[in-house]
Amino acid sequence: MSTRRGKKPSDSQDFDPTPSLGKTIQRLRKAYNMSLGDLSEQSGVAKSIISQIERNETNPTLSTVYRLSRALDTTIDEVLRTDDQKVFLEHQLKSGVPILESQDGLCRLAIAGPLNLVEQVQWYDFRARPKGVLESDPHPPGTVEHLYILAGEVEVTTGEMTKRAKTGETLRFRGDLPHRIENVGEGDAHATMVLVLRQLGGAEAVTQ
Repeated sequence: MSTRRGKKPSDSQDFDPTPSLGKTIQRLRKAYNMSLGDLSEQSGVAKSIISQIERNETNPTLSTVYRLSRALDTTIDEVLRTDDQKVFLEHQLKSGVPILESQDGLCRLAIAGPLNLVEQVQWYDFRARPKGVLESDPHPPGTVEHLYILAGEVEVTTGEMTKRAKTGETLRFRGDLPHRIENVGEGDAHATMVLVLRQLGGAEAVTQ
């Protein structure tokens, strides 16, 4: 009694390349200043086959596209990307950007990052009037906050340590400890705030 098994995948598996594949291969090859011979030598694909691919005269196998993409230091996805593929994934209008405001109205956080990434990375537009204070509970272990000051002067306290930063400066600090950001300048403060969760790989200490 015999049992039929699926055929072993071969180098000639069915594959439907995009119409722009040839142009993409040629563009990348020329960008690296490679001749057909150079690409053939590095990819192991015959020079005549590469020439036919660039002229869209043949349908290469997926294996051939993979070898060419490796030789061109890129990925199959990039090589197969069509010109009509979306490059703008979302346009969030001003009215649709979530805004968080402190009870005293002195601090405001605009949520600039996509909500579906909040478990990996979060970023905000932070604004505070003079003496405005943003107090935060600890974030998950390993979280690091990156604060770039666009205008004004702020004082950041995390744990038992405090530092100040002025316009054009950046502070990176433990976000998995109780922390606060206070506008200590005479004018409004403005900063970009990015939280990278578990960047430290757990509750590992930051080297001072």
